[in-house]
Order: sequence, then C-alpha cells, then structure tokens
Amino acid sequence: MSKKDQQRQRDLLESERNFRLLVEGVADYALYMLDPTGVITSWNIGGERIKGYAPTEIIGQHFSRFYTDVDRANGKPARALRIAREQGRYEDEGWRVRKDGTFFWASVVIDPIYEDGRLVGFAKITRDITERRDAQLKLEQMHKQLAESQKLDALGQLTGGVAHDFNNLLMIISGSLHTLKKVVGDDAKCQRALSAIEAATKRGASLTSQLLTFARRQSVNPQAVDVAERIDAVREVLDAAVGSAVTLRFDVGPGIWPVMVDVTEFETALVNLVINARDAMAGGGVITISAHNETSAGEADTSGHVAISVKDTGSGIAPDVLGKIFDPFFTTKPIGKGTGLGLSQVHGFAHQAGGTVKVTSELGKGSRMTMLLPRKNGPPAAEDVNAVETGGSGTVLLVEDNPDVAAVSTGLLEQLGYTVRRVANAEAALRELELDGIDLVFSDIVMPGKMDGLGLARHLKAVRPRLPILLTSGYSDAALNVRGDFPILRKPYEIHELSQAIAKLPR
Repeated sequence: MSKKDQQRQRDLLESERNFRLLVEGVADYALYMLDPTGVITSWNIGGERIKGYAPTEIIGQHFSRFYTDVDRANGKPARALRIAREQGRYEDEGWRVRKDGTFFWASVVIDPIYEDGRLVGFAKITRDITERRDAQLKLEQMHKQLAESQKLDALGQLTGGVAHDFNNLLMIISGSLHTLKKVVGDDAKCQRALSAIEAATKRGASLTSQLLTFARRQSVNPQAVDVAERIDAVREVLDAAVGSAVTLRFDVGPGIWPVMVDVTEFETALVNLVINARDAMAGGGVITISAHNETSAGEADTSGHVAISVKDTGSGIAPDVLGKIFDPFFTTKPIGKGTGLGLSQVHGFAHQAGGTVKVTSELGKGSRMTMLLPRKNGPPAAEDVNAVETGGSGTVLLVEDNPDVAAVSTGLLEQLGYTVRRVANAEAALRELELDGIDLVFSDIVMPGKMDGLGLARHLKAVRPRLPILLTSGYSDAALNVRGDFPILRKPYEIHELSQAIAKLPR
C-alpha cells in the first residue's frame, strides 16, 4: 500500500473517530442507529440522558420500547420505519416513554441508511421538547383567553347598546300594563291577554338581564339577603317549573348566613340551575336544593361562604362538554328548547357577587352545581317585595329624554301621589332646580348632552347634599362607576319597585 493510500486510510479512520466522538458526546439529542428491523445498534450520551438507558441496557433491544402501549398496539413503530424507507425520511412529534415509565414529548427524525444501494439500517434523532410544547400550549391558552376576553367585551358592548333601548321599550309596555289592568276591570278575556303580554315582557327583561349579568355589565342593587327566606319565596315558581315528573327536595340548614347580592339576580340564578337540572332528567327524577355555611381552615369567624347547591339524578355531563357549559349561547338542548344563557347568567352572577360556581358530574348518575357566595355580616333587610307605599307627597323632578318612557314614569309617580315635573336632560334639570320646589330628583343615567344622569347626581350632591336622588337605567357603562354612591332602579321597573326605591332614599 502506498504512503498516499495509507494516509488516506488514516484520515478516514480519524474522521470516523471524530464523528463517533461527536455523536457520542452530544447530550441534547438522542442519536443512535437501528438495523433494518428496528433493533438498536448504537447509543449516545444524549440517549442515556433523555431516555434513561445505559448503552449496555438498550443496545440489542427493539426501539419500539420507547413508544406508548397504545402506539405499539396501533403499529406505529413499524409504520415509522416503513415511511422512512419508502419516502426517504420520517418526522413526527408525540409521547415517548423513559426507562422509569415517565412520559416526554419527543420530536423524532428517522433517515434510512443505504450502502451500495442496499438498506443497512436507520439513523434516528430524538429531542425532548416537552418544555417547548408546554410553553407553546400556555401561549395558545393565553391567546385563547385573550380572544375569549375580547369576545366577551364585544358581547358586553353590543348587548349594552341594545339593552338600553330594549329596556326602555319594556318599560313602556310594563308601565302601560299597570294602567290597562285597571281600565279593563273584570273582563276575563282582556285580563288573559294582558297576562300574556306581562309574561312576555318579564321574559324579555330576564333575557336581557342574563346577557348583561354574564358580561358583568349589569347595574345591580346588592343588599343583605336571607338565603333560606329567598329559597322559600321561590318554591312555588320552582314547583311549577319542574313539572310533575320531578320531585323537589330541600335541605337548608339552620342559621344560614346572609349574603350580599342582587335579590332578582339571585332568584334568577336559582331558577336557572333548577331548570337546567330538570332538563337533564328526561324521564323525571329528584332535584335537591341545599344550602349550608362553609368555612375554610384558617378563616376568621366572620369569614366564609354560603354554599347553595342544586343536585340532580340525571344523565350527567360529558367531560368534553363540561368546560363549555358556562359559555354564552352554548346549549346541548334542541333548537327552541334553550337559549344557552341560563348557566352563563349563573356564572356571571356568582362572580359579580364575589363568589364562584363549582360543578361536579358523573355520567349516568347526575350533577351538582354549587354557588359559593361570600358571607355578609349583619342581619338581612326585611321587606315586603310587593308592597306599594301610596300617599306620597311632594314634587319629583323626572329627568328622562325618551318621551314615551317619561309618560309611563310620570303615570306611576302620580299614582303614588307625587306631583311630577319632567325635563329631557341634565342642563334643563339644573335650570328647573333654580326655581326651587323640588323634593326629589328621579333621573335616567344615559342622556344626550354634556352631562349624563350620574354627572347630574354628583353635581347635585355637591351643591345640595340633602336633596334625595334616585337614578334609573336599563344599562350603562357609567352605572358601573356609581359604586353605591347613589341608588339605582333598574329598568323595566314596576310600581311597587319604584315605591320601595323612593321609600329607601335618605331624607
């Protein structure tokens, strides 16, 4: 052999040695060879670090041991080698199994190796990209949450704009019904028609309220509420809602703490939970409504939550559906059987009240939905929710830009015994107040002009702090900034609600 050939051979051996050292020394990648059947013929330090096997433990073993049981049963290892052989390369990501049985997310490349046109094996590269995948999933989740937040914000803005006008229409209908009922007297046919209109009006108000509550843009009137008393107050409504095939049971413990919530929203949430439970039991069953006090370890004696649960014996909720049940407009009910807003209202109500909703469910055995509402220290306010205090006296300045709503509100105030002066905006209200003789200001929040109802109320509080002020709104972003400074009567309201709101005003 010539010196030139000897040098070439030495160079080749040195190159092979260097390549072997490079491959064996790479710690971030598992680089190894397979024979044509998939048996491992070489191993590097990266393979040992990532998969946990020493060379003596793994060389001579089939590479399929790195796959999950499911992948092996589906023939994935053999399919990977076939694709590499037929297409010249195989790339994939998926779960792989370490020596200790733990899983990692792997990026895999398999290349066929040929010598003189004959397949002699495969080169396989494996990377552990679990951390990268987790980071990517977290980023995708953040993007999803951002998109969801933007969707809800858009939904809130859309429903808010529509709700203001829609609630004004409902206010006109609701207020006019009160007058018509007196006019028609005992005419049964007319009374039935008016009852149908009244039911439709309340349904419309309820749907609008559910949308706004979910978007957390509702101007609520929280007060201390006796939970046991309110559950008892809606028993008849719940009995009528579930029908004869469903048995209602109540398990309300003694000494339930009061909670600080909007009464109407609380009752609506409870009814929505019961109706949802009823619909989960096509053949009937049992719904149990329970309430009890709940204190976590380490909480002070004055802390805690009241847990209000609705449990059914229905079909349960599938795991793939469970994460969607509070989404607005999501429903598994047939078309026309559900709005997809019931549970979203419950979710919005509980979170707006400072609490949360927990759900447990088992297919074939039923579900339990629990509202956890923060405890309110102090006794709840006692009142007759339908009481109408007539015999009011004095002059009310009504600030309302919609003439039809103003006419209805004027009629209700006059039935309560008040004299009414009406203006269309805040600027006109200030001019009217200069004439004196005003005992109460009743103002809408959303109005045209430079000053809205809230701005008017704040100005009057500064210059005439003893003047009673009552605000009203069907919806308003401005109402979110009231924060208890002024009482708000939500549209559409009935005469007893107007009466009670005026009676509570400080004099």
